[in-house]
Amino acid sequence: GLAISTPDDSNAQKVSEALQTVAVEDPSIAVEHVVALNETVLRGLGEMHLRVVLEELREDHGLTIDTRVPAIEYRETITATADGHHRHKKQSGGAGQFGEVYLKVEPTPRGTGFVFEDNIVGGVIPGQFIPAVEKGVLQVMQTGAISGHEMQDIKVSVYDGKHHSVDSKEIAFVQAGKRAFMDAVAKARPIVMEPIVNINLNVPNDCMGDVAGDLSSMGGMVKGSEVQPDNSVEIQGQAPLRELQTYHSRLSSVSGGRGSYSMQFSHYAPVQAQLQKELAEAFHPVEEE
Repeated sequence: GLAISTPDDSNAQKVSEALQTVAVEDPSIAVEHVVALNETVLRGLGEMHLRVVLEELREDHGLTIDTRVPAIEYRETITATADGHHRHKKQSGGAGQFGEVYLKVEPTPRGTGFVFEDNIVGGVIPGQFIPAVEKGVLQVMQTGAISGHEMQDIKVSVYDGKHHSVDSKEIAFVQAGKRAFMDAVAKARPIVMEPIVNINLNVPNDCMGDVAGDLSSMGGMVKGSEVQPDNSVEIQGQAPLRELQTYHSRLSSVSGGRGSYSMQFSHYAPVQAQLQKELAEAFHPVEEE
């Protein structure tokens, strides 16, 4: 895919309408707005296909569209069970803020999403404040704890805490829930995951070895291959999406311009340790109190 934008905001509506028309006329084209990244991404059968579509928009509609490689939608999750705790206490003149939360985090199977359980007994956290605890947890789930990317496949169980008859209010339990969750995640061996895609290639028989080797050098793998009636080879493989962002030019170089490919999302998998370190170091969360 290609992330697209308009140099002139006044043309944004025209570009949007033109792209929707193209998507209706050509079912292999998809226009997707990635909310988490605030990007509009044009997806098609490959880089060359998208370039042709954009050139047609320029010629037929007089529209100029800027393109860039889309940002990668990383995800975060945890790989161990851990407990977290935070006491939020604030006193400034008049009424204060107080809320204390103990919770447990557990990894869940891929695709589960987010599970929240209220295991409070005896009203140590009054029922009306439990949604505030969940709200605090969800703030971190949405913005990430270690790299600034959405979290997934985590179960959170709130099991203990304290409240104050005067100073306990929603904001206090939002903060306590948020901080207790971050405390637990830090101990739960958090990891960053990246999208892995299935890639189908068609290349001449004489360059199959080079193409397969190139795919392997990108952290990908060949899962199968089949010689076609025209003596070309159909290759099925998988690779990290971040390595395939500008794959058209790379494949063209390896195959002498005689290869074609298409991609489809497969699953999320843990990134290498060095990449996780780089993503974590680049993350600067905004502190709130």
